[in-house]
Amino acid sequence: HRMRGTFRAGVRAGLPFAVAGGLLATSFGVLARDVGMPAWAAVLMSAIVFAGSAQIASLTIIGAGGGLGAALGAAALMNSRFLPMGIAFAPSLPGGPLARAAQGQTVVDVSLVVARDGQGGYDRGLLFGSSAIQYATWVSGTAAGAIAGSLIGDPEALGLDAIYPAFFLALMIGELRGGRAKGVAAAGALIALAL
Repeated sequence: HRMRGTFRAGVRAGLPFAVAGGLLATSFGVLARDVGMPAWAAVLMSAIVFAGSAQIASLTIIGAGGGLGAALGAAALMNSRFLPMGIAFAPSLPGGPLARAAQGQTVVDVSLVVARDGQGGYDRGLLFGSSAIQYATWVSGTAAGAIAGSLIGDPEALGLDAIYPAFFLALMIGELRGGRAKGVAAAGALIALAL
């Protein structure tokens, strides 16, 4: 019963991010069509990968004429951040290594933040609920964007290229409320600026 209650709380906590994620996914669907990806492939990619930054990086490479291998490599590199996130979350999960690895597949940036329990651990019900609502809007938003993508002329004219940076900036601002996070954010900003 506790898991069901925290799952519902996770859905509620994840809903604002899911709405924003649905808009991001819609822009991903439009941009995917713009680089020549079939609608079904864009939706399948969202259903399997479920990681906006990796998907956009892949689209950027494909749109610039890069090959599938380079796009997959970029996606893998972008998603490598989930390894330390999974390691941090693993002690909060029940079961053996395989069970924890399966449950860890639900970790996305926002849901891990939502799932913090304030005591150095994570609540898996909050994580699962937050991720579930985000997954639903991510896949459905991609489908809507992929369908609409053939109707829209220039996606940049609509400002769709600015949605991703704005979303991650909003996430970072929310994280800056914690004292330790400020130093990490400043270091990350300096690294990004240098790169």
